[in-house]
Amino acid sequence: MQRGQRYDLGRPVIQRRTFLLNITALLAMPLAWPVGNAQAATQSFDFSAEQKGRVRAPKDSAALHGLADYRFVTPGVLTVAIAPFAAPIATYATDARSIVGSDPDYAQLVADTLGLNLQLVPVAWADWPLGLASGKFDAVISNVGVTEKRKQKFDFTTYRLGLHGFYVRADSAIRSIREPRDIAGLRIVTGSGTIQERILLEWNRRNVALGLKEATLQYYDDDASGRLALLSKRVDAIFNPDAPLAYEAATQGQIRQVGTVNAGWPFKADVAIATRKGSGLAPTLTVATNGLIHGGQYRAALARWGLQTEAIDRSETNPPGFPDA
Repeated sequence: MQRGQRYDLGRPVIQRRTFLLNITALLAMPLAWPVGNAQAATQSFDFSAEQKGRVRAPKDSAALHGLADYRFVTPGVLTVAIAPFAAPIATYATDARSIVGSDPDYAQLVADTLGLNLQLVPVAWADWPLGLASGKFDAVISNVGVTEKRKQKFDFTTYRLGLHGFYVRADSAIRSIREPRDIAGLRIVTGSGTIQERILLEWNRRNVALGLKEATLQYYDDDASGRLALLSKRVDAIFNPDAPLAYEAATQGQIRQVGTVNAGWPFKADVAIATRKGSGLAPTLTVATNGLIHGGQYRAALARWGLQTEAIDRSETNPPGFPDA
């Protein structure tokens, strides 16, 4: 992982200098993505500020019904905080100002259903809780995972699965890593102090109890060192949040996915819109999201960024979240 970067139930933390360097590199990459595991179909990505291919949606009368008592930060506008940390979830466009990606597209769809204009407010990920609680924005749509601790302070509307992915070299003999026994004896790169490390440590504990060999966890100060270790065969796999790794696999072709695990394993920790506790906005956003799911715009927007594997079948308000150790 990059120095200063950590993911924790959808939590990206990245130093600004490193982030800007990464964005420059990302924008220089060929923009192709294989869709699905069975076929080698490709799609082009649009990182322009204009976003002419962005999916839009009509007003949803069912969702509008729940807005009577809610006061938006700016009348007529849905103000959404977002941390543009990595493609394809959220990043800066080629103009270095506009925010584009899957989360911005979803935010636009929600605003459309409510008949509102959309205002995206870029924030450091660590700053969203205070900003939301103090009323600086109406919602946060930024890869936030549902946890029981967060539910004490905020309301949530789920909109995407929180997946972590196992990636190996493109020529690796490893074909599948989906359960504890699959990592026995492997050397795996992951992030220290992260939810993915917690999963691997628990898998190791279970394997030892069955008489299987522990996986060796390896940590690096930056992404480049971890990738070099993988490509030079000093490690067998990388286990970190799936979407950025999937993007890298598609654009560079040197690594491939061999399995995913929900970020809250063995529980669920879906990604959700965060809103102020008791504001009444979350149920409305849930109705709006389910309308988008039923209308097809939701999956079309995810597919635009190659994230259709993270689609949910139904949005929920404040579902059980990760229980927080």
